Amino acid sequence: MFLILMLENCGSRHQDNLLPAGFVYLDQEFSMVISEPRYCKHNNFTGHPIPGYDTCRIVMSVEAAEALRKAVVDLEFRGYAVKVFDAYRPQKAVDHFVEWTQNHQDTSQKAVYYPLVQKDSLIPQGYIADKSGHSRGSAIDLTLLDLVTGDEVDMGTPFDYFGEASHPNSELVSETARANRKILRDAMVHAGFVPLDTEWWHFYLKDEPYPETYFDFDIK
Repeated sequence: MFLILMLENCGSRHQDNLLPAGFVYLDQEFSMVISEPRYCKHNNFTGHPIPGYDTCRIVMSVEAAEALRKAVVDLEFRGYAVKVFDAYRPQKAVDHFVEWTQNHQDTSQKAVYYPLVQKDSLIPQGYIADKSGHSRGSAIDLTLLDLVTGDEVDMGTPFDYFGEASHPNSELVSETARANRKILRDAMVHAGFVPLDTEWWHFYLKDEPYPETYFDFDIK
């Protein structure tokens, strides 16, 4: 059984000729990936849409998309599909995250996304940075889905939960959640991605094509 790609339409018709060379829209590359872009809408840790996300689509470098294909096929044989929350991220969005951390009055999303961390500690503790691998075009945030039901599997914490429980091997989550994280991690590593030691959902391509470039084109 294949899960058909679901796109969140932000109200404008998609135009497919707006990416620079070397980048692709994932919905043009895959038929068995669920897309749930978070930063084009309000359901993210800031509580509002983020600059640079003009439409709700996922963009990656060509090389990263090809590597992801290997992981998706591997996981499908094991009974899983993937849901992608974010991949390429414009530098202006990263800048906005940094500015958001400096607004100490806005803690509307604290209970959901960073209940145990103070907002002014998000940068010192490494949860938010002024430079992100996402802006180089070959990083991705994703989770696993049960291929039959389409439900997200238990990963212990939600996507973008800032705290120790999101560390891949954290003992603050259940054995089941740690096992599910390992399934995702093993497939991504086998496909050529490198995991992050603080976020179970984050991976970047080991041999990324633009290791020194931080792009700032909008997702249209």
